Amino acid sequence: MAAWDLLVDRKDLRKAQIVPSEAPPLADGEVRLSVERFSFTANNVTYGLMGDAFGYWKFFPAPEGLGRIPVWGFATVTESKAADAPVGLRLFGYLPMSTSFVMQLEKGRTGFVDRAPHRAELPPTYNAYAQAPADPLDDHRALLRPLLMTSFLLDDFLGEDAALTSLVLSSASSKTALGLAWFAKARGREVIGLTSPANAKSIEGLDLYDKVLTYDEVASLKTKGPTAFVDFAGDRATTAKIHVALGEALTRSIIVGATHWEAGREDRAIPGPTPTLFFAPDQIRKRMGDWGPGEVETRFDKGLRAFVADSPWLNLIQHQGQQGLTDAYHMVLEGRVRPQDGHIIRPA
Repeated sequence: MAAWDLLVDRKDLRKAQIVPSEAPPLADGEVRLSVERFSFTANNVTYGLMGDAFGYWKFFPAPEGLGRIPVWGFATVTESKAADAPVGLRLFGYLPMSTSFVMQLEKGRTGFVDRAPHRAELPPTYNAYAQAPADPLDDHRALLRPLLMTSFLLDDFLGEDAALTSLVLSSASSKTALGLAWFAKARGREVIGLTSPANAKSIEGLDLYDKVLTYDEVASLKTKGPTAFVDFAGDRATTAKIHVALGEALTRSIIVGATHWEAGREDRAIPGPTPTLFFAPDQIRKRMGDWGPGEVETRFDKGLRAFVADSPWLNLIQHQGQQGLTDAYHMVLEGRVRPQDGHIIRPA
Protein backbone atom coordinates (compact mmCIF):
# COMPACT_ATOMS: atom_id res chain seq x y z
CA MET A 1 0.00 0.00 0.00
CA ALA A 2 1.33 3.46 -0.91
CA ALA A 3 2.04 5.65 2.10
CA TRP A 4 0.24 8.97 2.55
CA ASP A 5 -0.39 11.87 4.94
CA LEU A 6 -3.30 14.23 5.48
CA LEU A 7 -1.93 17.79 5.32
CA VAL A 8 -3.88 20.95 6.13
CA ASP A 9 -3.40 24.63 5.43
CA ARG A 10 -2.31 26.08 8.78
CA LYS A 11 -4.24 29.31 8.08
CA ASP A 12 -7.43 27.64 6.81
CA LEU A 13 -8.23 24.20 8.21
CA ARG A 14 -10.90 23.66 5.55
CA LYS A 15 -8.12 23.15 3.02
CA ALA A 16 -7.02 19.56 3.58
CA GLN A 17 -5.37 17.20 1.14
CA ILE A 18 -4.09 13.64 1.03
CA VAL A 19 -0.52 13.57 -0.28
CA PRO A 20 1.89 10.67 -0.92
CA SER A 21 4.66 10.29 1.64
CA GLU A 22 8.14 8.86 1.35
CA ALA A 23 9.73 6.15 3.49
CA PRO A 24 13.41 7.10 3.86
CA PRO A 25 15.86 4.60 5.36
CA LEU A 26 15.96 4.55 9.17
CA ALA A 27 18.85 6.00 11.16
CA ASP A 28 20.16 4.31 14.28
CA GLY A 29 17.62 4.58 17.10
CA GLU A 30 14.68 5.14 14.76
CA VAL A 31 11.59 3.00 14.17
CA ARG A 32 8.92 3.04 11.51
CA LEU A 33 5.36 2.54 12.72
CA SER A 34 2.21 1.59 10.84
CA VAL A 35 -0.83 3.53 12.04
CA GLU A 36 -3.61 1.12 12.96
CA ARG A 37 -6.45 3.37 14.13
CA PHE A 38 -7.14 6.77 15.67
CA SER A 39 -10.05 9.02 16.55
CA PHE A 40 -10.79 12.48 15.18
CA THR A 41 -12.77 14.89 17.36
CA ALA A 42 -13.28 18.58 18.06
CA ASN A 43 -10.28 18.28 20.37
CA ASN A 44 -8.08 17.69 17.32
CA VAL A 45 -9.58 20.75 15.64
CA THR A 46 -8.39 22.71 18.68
CA TYR A 47 -4.87 21.37 18.11
CA GLY A 48 -5.00 22.86 14.63
CA LEU A 49 -6.40 26.19 15.80
CA MET A 50 -3.79 26.52 18.54
CA GLY A 51 -1.00 24.90 16.54
CA ASP A 52 1.21 27.98 16.46
CA ALA A 53 0.48 29.19 19.98
CA PHE A 54 1.06 25.84 21.68
CA GLY A 55 3.49 24.15 19.33
CA TYR A 56 1.17 21.41 18.05
CA TRP A 57 2.52 21.81 14.51
CA LYS A 58 6.01 20.91 15.74
CA PHE A 59 5.28 17.29 16.62
CA PHE A 60 5.06 16.07 13.03
CA PRO A 61 6.85 18.48 10.67
CA ALA A 62 5.28 19.34 7.33
CA PRO A 63 6.16 21.53 4.31
CA GLU A 64 6.06 25.30 4.80
CA GLY A 65 2.54 26.62 5.38
CA LEU A 66 1.09 23.14 5.87
CA GLY A 67 0.56 21.09 9.01
CA ARG A 68 -0.13 17.59 10.27
CA ILE A 69 -2.80 17.75 12.98
CA PRO A 70 -1.94 15.28 15.75
CA VAL A 71 -4.42 12.59 16.76
CA TRP A 72 -4.49 9.86 19.42
CA GLY A 73 -4.48 6.18 18.58
CA PHE A 74 -2.60 2.93 18.08
CA ALA A 75 0.43 2.13 15.91
CA THR A 76 2.74 -0.88 15.53
CA VAL A 77 6.49 -0.96 14.87
CA THR A 78 7.09 -2.46 11.41
CA GLU A 79 10.81 -1.68 11.05
CA SER A 80 13.29 -0.96 13.81
CA LYS A 81 16.82 0.27 14.43
CA ALA A 82 16.06 0.94 18.12
CA ALA A 83 17.32 -1.60 20.64
CA ASP A 84 14.31 -1.37 22.98
CA ALA A 85 11.57 -1.21 20.32
CA PRO A 86 11.28 -4.48 18.40
CA VAL A 87 9.15 -5.09 15.33
CA GLY A 88 5.63 -5.93 16.46
CA LEU A 89 5.64 -3.54 19.43
CA ARG A 90 2.17 -1.96 19.65
CA LEU A 91 1.89 1.49 21.18
CA PHE A 92 -0.76 4.04 22.09
CA GLY A 93 -0.04 7.74 21.84
CA TYR A 94 0.22 10.86 19.72
CA LEU A 95 0.16 10.10 15.99
CA PRO A 96 -0.05 11.96 12.67
CA MET A 97 -3.01 11.37 10.35
CA SER A 98 -0.88 9.14 8.14
CA THR A 99 -0.43 5.52 7.14
CA SER A 100 3.02 5.42 8.78
CA PHE A 101 5.60 7.62 10.47
CA VAL A 102 9.06 7.53 12.04
CA MET A 103 10.07 8.07 15.67
CA GLN A 104 13.33 8.02 17.60
CA LEU A 105 12.07 5.67 20.29
CA GLU A 106 13.63 4.93 23.67
CA LYS A 107 12.41 2.99 26.70
CA GLY A 108 11.42 5.28 29.55
CA ARG A 109 10.41 4.72 33.17
CA THR A 110 6.81 3.83 32.41
CA GLY A 111 6.74 3.29 28.64
CA PHE A 112 8.46 4.70 25.57
CA VAL A 113 9.55 8.22 24.64
CA ASP A 114 10.19 9.86 21.27
CA ARG A 115 13.64 11.47 21.62
CA ALA A 116 13.68 13.12 18.20
CA PRO A 117 15.47 16.50 18.47
CA HIS A 118 12.51 18.46 17.07
CA ARG A 119 10.35 17.21 19.96
CA ALA A 120 12.83 17.90 22.76
CA GLU A 121 11.23 21.19 23.83
CA LEU A 122 7.63 19.93 23.61
CA PRO A 123 5.51 18.80 26.59
CA PRO A 124 6.65 15.32 27.70
CA THR A 125 3.05 14.13 28.03
CA TYR A 126 2.73 14.20 24.23
CA ASN A 127 6.09 12.51 23.66
CA ALA A 128 5.21 9.48 25.81
CA TYR A 129 3.92 6.23 24.27
CA ALA A 130 2.41 3.37 26.24
CA GLN A 131 2.80 -0.27 25.30
CA ALA A 132 -0.69 -1.37 24.27
CA PRO A 133 -1.63 -5.04 24.10
CA ALA A 134 -4.96 -5.58 22.32
CA ASP A 135 -7.99 -4.79 24.49
CA PRO A 136 -11.73 -5.09 23.72
CA LEU A 137 -12.02 -1.38 24.54
CA ASP A 138 -9.38 -0.25 22.02
CA ASP A 139 -11.85 1.75 19.91
CA HIS A 140 -13.19 3.40 23.05
CA ARG A 141 -9.65 4.10 24.21
CA ALA A 142 -8.73 5.66 20.86
CA LEU A 143 -11.74 7.96 21.19
CA LEU A 144 -11.85 8.62 24.91
CA ARG A 145 -8.29 8.36 26.20
CA PRO A 146 -7.30 11.95 25.28
CA LEU A 147 -10.74 13.48 25.84
CA LEU A 148 -11.70 11.73 29.04
CA MET A 149 -8.20 12.23 30.44
CA THR A 150 -8.78 15.97 30.08
CA SER A 151 -12.19 15.54 31.75
CA PHE A 152 -10.60 13.52 34.56
CA LEU A 153 -7.85 16.09 35.10
CA LEU A 154 -10.30 19.01 34.97
CA ASP A 155 -12.49 17.31 37.56
CA ASP A 156 -9.43 16.68 39.71
CA PHE A 157 -8.28 20.31 39.29
CA LEU A 158 -11.69 21.74 40.15
CA GLY A 159 -12.09 19.21 42.95
CA GLU A 160 -9.41 21.09 44.86
CA ASP A 161 -11.86 24.00 45.19
CA ALA A 162 -14.15 22.76 47.96
CA ALA A 163 -16.33 25.89 47.77
CA LEU A 164 -17.62 25.11 44.26
CA THR A 165 -21.17 23.80 44.11
CA SER A 166 -21.90 24.15 40.40
CA LEU A 167 -20.32 23.90 36.97
CA VAL A 168 -21.51 25.50 33.74
CA LEU A 169 -20.09 23.91 30.59
CA SER A 170 -20.21 25.41 27.10
CA SER A 171 -20.14 23.16 24.03
CA ALA A 172 -21.90 20.64 26.23
CA SER A 173 -22.14 18.11 23.42
CA SER A 174 -18.35 17.72 23.18
CA LYS A 175 -16.98 14.45 24.55
CA THR A 176 -14.69 16.27 26.98
CA ALA A 177 -17.63 18.23 28.39
CA LEU A 178 -19.75 15.07 28.64
CA GLY A 179 -16.91 13.36 30.48
CA LEU A 180 -16.47 16.26 32.91
CA ALA A 181 -20.23 16.28 33.56
CA TRP A 182 -20.07 12.55 34.41
CA PHE A 183 -17.14 12.99 36.82
CA ALA A 184 -18.59 16.14 38.42
CA LYS A 185 -22.00 14.56 39.04
CA ALA A 186 -20.21 11.73 40.83
CA ARG A 187 -18.91 14.43 43.21
CA GLY A 188 -22.47 15.64 43.77
CA ARG A 189 -22.01 18.92 41.94
CA GLU A 190 -24.73 20.63 39.91
CA VAL A 191 -23.80 20.60 36.21
CA ILE A 192 -25.48 22.82 33.62
CA GLY A 193 -24.75 22.33 29.92
CA LEU A 194 -24.95 25.01 27.22
CA THR A 195 -25.42 23.94 23.63
CA SER A 196 -27.07 24.73 20.31
CA PRO A 197 -30.82 24.19 19.83
CA ALA A 198 -30.02 21.32 17.44
CA ASN A 199 -28.23 19.36 20.18
CA ALA A 200 -30.34 20.24 23.21
CA LYS A 201 -32.78 17.30 23.14
CA SER A 202 -30.07 14.75 22.39
CA ILE A 203 -27.98 15.93 25.33
CA GLU A 204 -30.95 15.99 27.71
CA GLY A 205 -31.56 12.35 26.83
CA LEU A 206 -28.07 11.36 28.02
CA ASP A 207 -28.97 12.26 31.62
CA LEU A 208 -25.54 13.74 32.32
CA TYR A 209 -26.62 17.31 33.03
CA ASP A 210 -28.94 18.66 35.71
CA LYS A 211 -30.11 21.24 33.19
CA VAL A 212 -29.46 21.92 29.51
CA LEU A 213 -29.86 25.44 28.09
CA THR A 214 -29.39 26.73 24.58
CA TYR A 215 -27.07 29.66 23.98
CA ASP A 216 -29.99 32.02 23.42
CA GLU A 217 -31.24 31.13 26.93
CA VAL A 218 -28.04 32.19 28.69
CA ALA A 219 -29.66 35.27 30.23
CA SER A 220 -31.82 32.95 32.39
CA LEU A 221 -28.81 31.02 33.72
CA LYS A 222 -28.95 30.47 37.49
CA THR A 223 -26.91 28.12 39.71
CA LYS A 224 -27.08 26.89 43.29
CA GLY A 225 -23.94 28.56 44.60
CA PRO A 226 -20.27 29.31 43.80
CA THR A 227 -19.82 28.38 40.16
CA ALA A 228 -17.05 27.61 37.71
CA PHE A 229 -17.62 28.23 34.01
CA VAL A 230 -15.66 25.77 31.88
CA ASP A 231 -15.41 27.01 28.30
CA PHE A 232 -15.03 24.33 25.64
CA ALA A 233 -16.35 26.59 22.87
CA GLY A 234 -13.97 29.54 22.64
CA ASP A 235 -16.74 32.00 21.73
CA ARG A 236 -15.75 35.20 23.53
CA ALA A 237 -19.13 36.89 23.00
CA THR A 238 -20.94 33.97 24.64
CA THR A 239 -18.40 33.92 27.48
CA ALA A 240 -19.17 37.57 28.21
CA LYS A 241 -22.93 36.85 28.35
CA ILE A 242 -22.37 33.91 30.73
CA HIS A 243 -20.23 36.05 33.04
CA VAL A 244 -22.95 38.70 33.13
CA ALA A 245 -25.73 36.18 33.77
CA LEU A 246 -23.93 34.44 36.63
CA GLY A 247 -22.75 37.64 38.27
CA GLU A 248 -21.24 37.19 41.73
CA ALA A 249 -21.99 33.45 41.71
CA LEU A 250 -19.20 33.02 39.14
CA THR A 251 -15.94 32.45 41.01
CA ARG A 252 -13.83 30.79 38.29
CA SER A 253 -13.69 30.86 34.50
CA ILE A 254 -11.63 28.16 32.78
CA ILE A 255 -10.73 27.98 29.06
CA VAL A 256 -10.26 24.47 27.66
CA GLY A 257 -11.02 24.34 23.93
CA ALA A 258 -12.32 26.11 20.86
CA THR A 259 -15.03 24.01 19.24
CA HIS A 260 -16.84 27.14 17.97
CA TRP A 261 -13.67 28.06 16.17
CA GLU A 262 -15.14 30.68 13.84
CA ALA A 263 -17.28 32.52 16.38
CA GLY A 264 -16.75 35.56 18.54
CA ARG A 265 -13.08 36.32 18.15
CA GLU A 266 -13.49 40.06 18.61
CA ASP A 267 -11.87 41.59 21.67
CA ARG A 268 -14.32 42.68 24.34
CA ALA A 269 -14.29 43.30 28.07
CA ILE A 270 -15.49 40.40 30.19
CA PRO A 271 -16.77 41.12 33.71
CA GLY A 272 -15.97 38.89 36.68
CA PRO A 273 -13.05 36.49 37.06
CA THR A 274 -10.43 36.56 34.31
CA PRO A 275 -10.67 33.45 32.10
CA THR A 276 -7.59 31.28 32.59
CA LEU A 277 -6.32 28.48 30.37
CA PHE A 278 -6.34 24.90 31.66
CA PHE A 279 -3.35 22.96 30.31
CA ALA A 280 -3.77 19.26 31.05
CA PRO A 281 -0.03 18.37 31.01
CA ASP A 282 0.52 20.74 33.96
CA GLN A 283 -2.04 18.85 36.06
CA ILE A 284 -0.54 15.51 35.01
CA ARG A 285 2.91 16.64 36.14
CA LYS A 286 1.48 17.80 39.45
CA ARG A 287 -0.35 14.55 40.13
CA MET A 288 2.59 12.43 39.04
CA GLY A 289 4.52 14.21 41.77
CA ASP A 290 1.69 13.84 44.30
CA TRP A 291 0.61 10.28 43.51
CA GLY A 292 3.55 8.71 41.69
CA PRO A 293 3.86 8.11 37.91
CA GLY A 294 1.76 4.93 37.74
CA GLU A 295 -1.15 6.10 39.89
CA VAL A 296 -2.43 8.71 37.42
CA GLU A 297 -2.95 6.01 34.77
CA THR A 298 -4.41 3.54 37.28
CA ARG A 299 -7.03 6.01 38.51
CA PHE A 300 -7.82 7.20 35.03
CA ASP A 301 -8.19 3.68 33.60
CA LYS A 302 -10.68 2.86 36.35
CA GLY A 303 -12.65 5.99 35.48
CA LEU A 304 -12.58 5.29 31.73
CA ARG A 305 -13.92 1.76 32.13
CA ALA A 306 -16.65 2.97 34.48
CA PHE A 307 -17.62 5.74 32.05
CA VAL A 308 -17.87 3.31 29.12
CA ALA A 309 -19.94 0.86 31.19
CA ASP A 310 -22.27 3.72 32.15
CA SER A 311 -22.58 5.09 28.59
CA PRO A 312 -24.60 2.72 26.38
CA TRP A 313 -25.54 5.78 24.33
CA LEU A 314 -22.01 6.08 22.92
CA ASN A 315 -21.98 5.17 19.21
CA LEU A 316 -18.67 4.41 17.48
CA ILE A 317 -18.58 5.05 13.71
CA GLN A 318 -15.84 3.35 11.69
CA HIS A 319 -14.06 4.98 8.71
CA GLN A 320 -11.58 3.32 6.36
CA GLY A 321 -8.79 4.68 4.16
CA GLN A 322 -8.27 8.07 2.53
CA GLN A 323 -11.92 8.79 1.76
CA GLY A 324 -13.04 7.68 5.20
CA LEU A 325 -10.56 10.01 6.86
CA THR A 326 -11.47 12.92 4.58
CA ASP A 327 -15.19 12.42 5.28
CA ALA A 328 -14.68 12.24 9.05
CA TYR A 329 -12.34 15.24 9.03
CA HIS A 330 -14.85 17.54 7.36
CA MET A 331 -17.79 16.25 9.41
CA VAL A 332 -15.99 17.13 12.64
CA LEU A 333 -14.53 20.41 11.36
CA GLU A 334 -17.97 21.59 10.23
CA GLY A 335 -19.68 20.51 13.46
CA ARG A 336 -21.82 17.82 11.80
CA VAL A 337 -21.32 15.27 14.59
CA ARG A 338 -24.03 14.08 16.96
CA PRO A 339 -23.09 14.20 20.67
CA GLN A 340 -23.39 10.42 20.96
CA ASP A 341 -21.16 9.65 17.96
CA GLY A 342 -17.42 9.03 17.96
CA HIS A 343 -15.38 8.65 14.78
CA ILE A 344 -12.65 6.00 14.48
CA ILE A 345 -10.38 5.98 11.42
CA ARG A 346 -8.30 3.09 10.11
CA PRO A 347 -5.94 4.46 7.41
CA ALA A 348 -5.32 1.07 5.77
